[in-house]
Amino acid sequence: MMIPREVIEIGYQNREIKEALRAAEVAKNHKHPKARILQDLTALMADPTPYLDHAIYKHLAALMHQKRDQAQLIKDPVNYTIWGRENIEESAFAQMVNVMSLAPTVAGAMMPDAHLGYGMPIGGVAGLENAVSPAMIGYDIACRVRISVFDELSGKKTLKNEKLRKILLNNTRFGAGEGWSKNEAPDHAVLDDPRWNSIAIAKQLKDRARIQIGTSGSGNHFVEFGILTLEEFSQELGLDAGEYLALMSHSGSRGVGHKIATEYMKRAEKNLPNLDLPYKALAWLDLNTEDGQEYWEAMNLMGDYASANHHIIHERIAEDLGSEIISHVENHHNFAWKEQHNGKELIVHRKGATPAAAGQLGVIPGSMTQPAYIVVGKGEEKSLASASHGAGRKIGRRAAERTYEQKDLIKAAKDAGVEVIGAGVDEGPYCYKDVATVMAAQKDLVKPIASFQPRIVRMDSGNEDI
Repeated sequence: MMIPREVIEIGYQNREIKEALRAAEVAKNHKHPKARILQDLTALMADPTPYLDHAIYKHLAALMHQKRDQAQLIKDPVNYTIWGRENIEESAFAQMVNVMSLAPTVAGAMMPDAHLGYGMPIGGVAGLENAVSPAMIGYDIACRVRISVFDELSGKKTLKNEKLRKILLNNTRFGAGEGWSKNEAPDHAVLDDPRWNSIAIAKQLKDRARIQIGTSGSGNHFVEFGILTLEEFSQELGLDAGEYLALMSHSGSRGVGHKIATEYMKRAEKNLPNLDLPYKALAWLDLNTEDGQEYWEAMNLMGDYASANHHIIHERIAEDLGSEIISHVENHHNFAWKEQHNGKELIVHRKGATPAAAGQLGVIPGSMTQPAYIVVGKGEEKSLASASHGAGRKIGRRAAERTYEQKDLIKAAKDAGVEVIGAGVDEGPYCYKDVATVMAAQKDLVKPIASFQPRIVRMDSGNEDI
């Protein structure tokens, strides 16, 4: 009878041990002597291919063959630079090691707002060669932030105006599956993009895209009025020093993006059947393949669609407000870009990270009570020209729901002088890291040129009068 020690000495590990012992027991029942069984198990360890059709050892051979194939897809992790290490949970580092161990990954970085995500940490940046990973972009493809500045200086009294609250209620819609009726849905040129018809799954989702355009999702998506403050003239924004009424929004490609992400994550896993967990959750598509090219086109279509969602919201609100938008900044943070780094073209995945090339404008929110910042990128190569996409979560949604009640959110907002319409307890300011600490940790990545203090915030919660 074989014993685990002998199997382990040959080199079998984890679930391989159980399968090797099972095969040895079958071989024993077929009257194979122990010496022959040990010889077969040793030979199979060296090369499983001859045993793939073996009546006794084929299952073990398939398992070992898969492991050998995976060894060609996984390598020793590439080194990466971390900003704000002291405020990042250990589980996020473990996920980033997995990302940096994939065969096509050649560079990466972790931002100071990083925390646990699906497969890849939120706040993670990875540069892949000729490959795109749908999971490294996430379910909310092209989630983005936009700030619009209006043509009137604003004092705090203006922001207490009931008119602003009504404008938010009249011109925004929130929630999973939320949309317009066919007669209400606003029109936009993005819906005439030929990619809706050239990509099979996009064609199936076009009607949903039409109904949901110009709306926002649930979770941490928001639209809010606030005060934008500039301490000095900004050439980048074309604005003088002072305080301005401004609008900030955060949302992505809605249910359409989620469906597309789900489809191509499945295709990526199917195309790499020899990847085991946890790497399976990070499966990638070769950009030389039909699936890779198709996802790339779909991702970029979702980028344009997400941008259109924000444009519609801001234009509707500006019209209702009777004001002109005199400056704006917007950027994706769940997306991939073709960029040159260290002389190579890389597919730079920023999952919850802001592009921060030299001179590039971006928006980094805090929380419903903390300020957001308009920043100028410094193009730091070690970060792959990236920065944080916000303050970053400090506690997860379930932990927040176990720990806090709606009254805690109401009090936190009221103490900060912020009026909140909607918002669940899992989005309270206590859920987020201190944005000042996050910004201090990335001084070498971005330069803040303006701050935005929220005053009237709308989010989804199923309750508009908290």
